[in-house]
Amino acid sequence: MSCLTRWPLLVAVVAGLSLTFCTVEAFTVGSWNRSPLPSSRGLPSSTQPVKSFGTDRSVFAVNVASRFLAVVSCVAALRMASSRGRRQLVSRAVPQERIYSLADQVARFERAKEEKNERYLDINAVYDGSAFKGKNVLVVGSNKGLGFEIAKLLQAAGAAVTGTCRKSTPEMEALGMVQIITSVEVSDEASMNMMAKELKSSPDYVIFNAGYFPDVVDNLDSIQMAEAIKQIDICGLGPIRCVAALKAEGKLKGSKVAIISSQAGSTEWRTTQNSGEGGDYGHHMSRAACNIGAVLMSEELKKEEVPVVMLHPGFNRTSMTSKYSHIWDIEGAVEPCDGAKRVLHEVKQISMDISGKFINCEDGLLIPW
Repeated sequence: MSCLTRWPLLVAVVAGLSLTFCTVEAFTVGSWNRSPLPSSRGLPSSTQPVKSFGTDRSVFAVNVASRFLAVVSCVAALRMASSRGRRQLVSRAVPQERIYSLADQVARFERAKEEKNERYLDINAVYDGSAFKGKNVLVVGSNKGLGFEIAKLLQAAGAAVTGTCRKSTPEMEALGMVQIITSVEVSDEASMNMMAKELKSSPDYVIFNAGYFPDVVDNLDSIQMAEAIKQIDICGLGPIRCVAALKAEGKLKGSKVAIISSQAGSTEWRTTQNSGEGGDYGHHMSRAACNIGAVLMSEELKKEEVPVVMLHPGFNRTSMTSKYSHIWDIEGAVEPCDGAKRVLHEVKQISMDISGKFINCEDGLLIPW
């Protein structure tokens, strides 16, 4: 036992002994030297014995010394315990006290490295897909990239996976999903209604992964109206068409809905991530539309106890983000397989308690609006 660990124990022992002495003194010394009191029955006071433990001065000195030592020892013990506890609390609980993720992607990644944050740096350290075993999961947009990796992981975990796409691929067919629904276009209401009708069973989880982010210059000098409207149609209105179609078919009861959004939808973060530049209007506006739509759906579906959560999947090395490949390394972009594990780690925790929340799958913290 080190000196640091012995000191609190020694102080506590001294405090305990002092308090014990005070207690004994209170019931002995103090009472033995009280002046005779009249009898409650009116008997002469001389009938009550008076005991003596010492002189008045010695008794007074013992009283003062014992009480002073007890108070000092208790204060010291409490202060040391409090100080030590605070140090331990700070070292272990600072990350848990955070609510919002960092806007600066580079700083966020660097902080994770400094803190050796396994959750952020190596999702395999915490990922467990067993919660999906035997669950029906609908993955909208699962033919490539992140969506395909999500479906692949779910399949490996023993989930009954239904994937949707415009056109199936040999890779999708090889996964052995329980169902693949083709010709699904999230920007077309009739197509989404068809998907809901063809779905064989009500999903326990709905993961809306479909998205669109064209590689174009989109700023005030090069306005991309058609592309912006297409992005809003797919990313912003697509999730609403999907959920509405499932609800109309009675296949939303008991479901948990995860909408893959993006940190691009946070207006507060634009002054950091787009500082002095702006741009990419269609991309950011479509994700902001996605988020407000999801929040509204979460409110409408409260009475049916269907939670709706928005997830930023993190920075993934996919074809959709290839235009940013030059910053993949400094911003901590991960392979789609790891990105999928980050997503599923959050999906399995969806409940009514977090319905309507916007979560960063990199660190599990909230993203402000």
